Amino acid sequence: MSKPQLPIIADLSALPRIPDPVPSPSNEPSLDDLTLQFTQALSDIRSKLPKELQNPKVGIVCGSGLQGLAEILQDRIEVPYNEITGFGESTVRGHQSCLSFGFLGPSRTPVVAQLGRFHAYEGFPLHQVVYPIRIMKLLGCKASIITNAAGGLNEQNKVGTILTILDHISLPSMTSMNPLIGQNRETLGPRFPPMSDAYDFELRKQAFRSARELGFEKGVLKEGVYAWVAGPTYETKAEQRFLRAAGADAVGMSTVPEVIAARHAGMKVLVLSLITNIVVATPYRSAEDAVDAEVNGTTKEGEEEEKEDEVANHQEVLDASAKRADDMRALVEKIIEKSYGGEAK
Repeated sequence: MSKPQLPIIADLSALPRIPDPVPSPSNEPSLDDLTLQFTQALSDIRSKLPKELQNPKVGIVCGSGLQGLAEILQDRIEVPYNEITGFGESTVRGHQSCLSFGFLGPSRTPVVAQLGRFHAYEGFPLHQVVYPIRIMKLLGCKASIITNAAGGLNEQNKVGTILTILDHISLPSMTSMNPLIGQNRETLGPRFPPMSDAYDFELRKQAFRSARELGFEKGVLKEGVYAWVAGPTYETKAEQRFLRAAGADAVGMSTVPEVIAARHAGMKVLVLSLITNIVVATPYRSAEDAVDAEVNGTTKEGEEEEKEDEVANHQEVLDASAKRADDMRALVEKIIEKSYGGEAK
């Protein structure tokens, strides 16, 4: 009786392996391959700017309460979103709706600041959320400095701490929401861009050098991991425990889609997260214990009626942002001057 033949297993080790191209600033998109919307948006913007501001070096995204970053721009020109093809309208309190162009620092580095970002929780599809980042790339930006207001998960970080983000946890991207889902725009970047190096190490070092030169106290600027959640609800106590266990130091409802789009397009990225509130972590109240106390007569008068669960609110985010706004402005200006000031001439 003949032995049964084993299935032939193909040896694939000899096949050529062609890696995906790594995003880099040299990945310059060609307007010929872009849609009419992109082309028209660039025309809308540049028609309102003098020649020296038409190709900014750095794009700045301003988070909740941090719109004042644009106030330090010299010869500032604002272009409202409703005058740019393809732009939406920001609906969040603390956000404006325009791109602000101007020069920054002693070297007069041309930059553009996004005043009013778009969020998934506002109902914008993710390709709309990252549209301004892609426009910044097409205008000529080599780097993006993205700021946000975030909730603190790490007990060692107080309100007012600024985190330079070194990595992120993108729960929406791990399930169903990623700005690169859909047909890939090869003119902007590769199909499968890596994110393990999303946060530029040299820019992070420059942030700490700048903080020292500005006289920041030790501990005002730290490094940490940012967790992106879709929002708009703040996290439950169980959810914040989950994020802490996953290694997140801060949590917010923005930024990561913009980081993904920026890296896809070859831009360097620096994210500065301002801790504006501490995520609620008070212990649960036990309804069973409360009823037992009622039955046993051990409840103190008025105890349960007066005790309420602590809750987060958006106003405290805006208030904390206002207190640290000057430091954030100075830090961003110093980083850009030290990193790109020499290229301004």
